[in-house]
Amino acid sequence: MGGGAFLKVPSRLTSSSLLFPARIGDSSVRRSASHHQGRRRCLWTSTCRALYKPDGLEIREEGHPETLDYRVSPWHDIPLHLGDGVFNFIVEIPKETSAKMEVATDEPFTPIKQDTKKGKLRYYPYNINWNYGLLPQTWEDPNHANLEVEGALGDNDPVDVVEIGERRAKIGQIVKVKPVGAFAMIDEGELDWKIVAISLDDPRAPLVNDVGDVEKHFPGTLTAIRDWFRDYKIPDGKPANKFGLNSTAADKDYALKVIAETNESWAKLIKRNVSAGELSLV
Repeated sequence: MGGGAFLKVPSRLTSSSLLFPARIGDSSVRRSASHHQGRRRCLWTSTCRALYKPDGLEIREEGHPETLDYRVSPWHDIPLHLGDGVFNFIVEIPKETSAKMEVATDEPFTPIKQDTKKGKLRYYPYNINWNYGLLPQTWEDPNHANLEVEGALGDNDPVDVVEIGERRAKIGQIVKVKPVGAFAMIDEGELDWKIVAISLDDPRAPLVNDVGDVEKHFPGTLTAIRDWFRDYKIPDGKPANKFGLNSTAADKDYALKVIAETNESWAKLIKRNVSAGELSLV
C-alpha cells in the first residue's frame, strides 16, 4: 500500500481531525498544531505513530477505525487541481472493505467518519471492489437542476470517485489520479456523480487515458461499477438506483466537465454566494 502511517491523537483532546496544509489559516490552535507537527513531534502525547506527510500536508487520525468517534481528513483545504489533467483524490473507503465511511459535511473541519443509523455503525452489504472517496473542493449543488440528467438536483456532497487501480489505499490518503469517465447515478431523485479514475501510481495508468481504455485494460470493470452502485441498497429493502446518460459511462472530457462545474459550485459555496445550509465551511 502507498502512503504511510498516520499520527494518532487521543479523542479526548481534540474535537476533530485535520489534514494540515503547509500554510494553515488564522486559528492560533491550528497554527500551533501545524508548527509542532512540522517538527515531527506529537503535540499532545508521546504515544503516536509516524506522520504520513504527502506534498506538505500532514494527516492526523483520531480514534480507532470502526468506532463511533473515529475521524480523519477534510473537504475544503486540499487543492483539487494538480495540472495536466491530474487531481487530488481523498480516500474514504479502501477497496475490499465495507465500512460506510464518508465526509461529515456538517461537522467542523468536515472529517471522514463512519456513517451511523440509530446509533449503530453502518456497513455496505458487501465489500466495495475499488478505492472510493471524493474530489476535494467540489460540490453537487442541490439547487442546480442538470438538464442533461433528467433535471436531477445535486446531492449536496462533494463529487465521488471510484479509483480502479490495483493497490488498496488507506482512509484519508491523498492519491493523485486522472479521471477517465463518469457515471450519472440518480439516488432517490438526486444526482450523485461517480467519477471513474485511476491512480498515477498504478502500473497500467499510462495505458488508461479515456473510458474506452478502461474496458480494454480492466475488462468488465465499468459494468461492475454500474451494477454495484445500482444494487447496493437492495438488500436493505430499497429500490435500485438509476443512471442517466443511457446508463453508460461518459468519456474523459465529460468527466472533466463535471469536475469543472462542481468546482465552480464549490467556489460559490465557499464564498457564501449561495446558502450553505447545514454544511460546515470551516
